[in-house]
Amino acid sequence: MHLAAEAGNPSFRLGYNSLGAFATINHLHFQAYYLALPFPVEKAPTKRVPLKSEKGGVKISKLCNYPVRGLVFEGGNTLEDLCNAVGSSCICLQDNNIPYNVLIADCGKRVFLFPQCYAEKQALGEVDQEILDTQVNPAVWEISGHIVLKRKQDFDRASEDYAWKLLAEVSLSEERFEEVKTYILEAVASGEVQTEEEEEATVVEDEDPLHHSLKNNHDAPVHLNEGCLVLP
Repeated sequence: MHLAAEAGNPSFRLGYNSLGAFATINHLHFQAYYLALPFPVEKAPTKRVPLKSEKGGVKISKLCNYPVRGLVFEGGNTLEDLCNAVGSSCICLQDNNIPYNVLIADCGKRVFLFPQCYAEKQALGEVDQEILDTQVNPAVWEISGHIVLKRKQDFDRASEDYAWKLLAEVSLSEERFEEVKTYILEAVASGEVQTEEEEEATVVEDEDPLHHSLKNNHDAPVHLNEGCLVLP
C-alpha cells in the first residue's frame, strides 16, 4: 500500500494472490501494472458495513451487484490505519485457511479483499467443465474484471454475461461470505498488526537460553531434544 501511495498514479494498481488463490507457491505473490481505465470492480456499487466503531477511521463496505463477493476498505486517519485494518483481515483469512485476493487501487486509498473458493470447488469437481475448458485462472486481475481469454472461441463469444458466469464460480456463497465477513470484522476490531519493530522486540523477548547459545557458540554441533543435529 505504501508502494501504491508512493507511485501517486491512479492508473497504477497492485494485486495479491494468496496460497490457494493462484499464488503458484507459498510466497508473497504480488503483481502490479498500469491501466488507464478503471477496473469494473472499481465501478461496482457498495454498501457500508455497520461497525461498532470505525477503528482508526477506516470504513468497510461490501460489494453489491458484482459476481464475486468482497469487501472494500477505505479511509483511515492515516495510511497506517488502513494498512492495519487490511493486514488484520488478511491474517485472519490466512489463519482460517481461506484463500483470498487483494486489489490495491486509488494510490493505496482503497483496497478490495476477495475471499474465494475456486480451488476448493475445482478439487471437489464442482466447477462447470465449460469454465475449466477456458483455462482461465481467476486470480486478482480476473476477479477485478481484466480477463485474458486464451482461446479464440471464448474471445468471440465474450460478453458481460459470460464474464459474470466465469467469475461467479470464484465467489463464496452468501451464507459463507457473511460468516467470513464476521471473522474479518472481529479481527479488525480486536487489534493492530505488529510493526516490524514490535516483531523484532518480541523475538528478543522470547529468545530462550538455547537459542541464545546457538547464535553465539559456533564451536561444536548441538543436539536438540527432538534428535535434530544443528551444525555450525
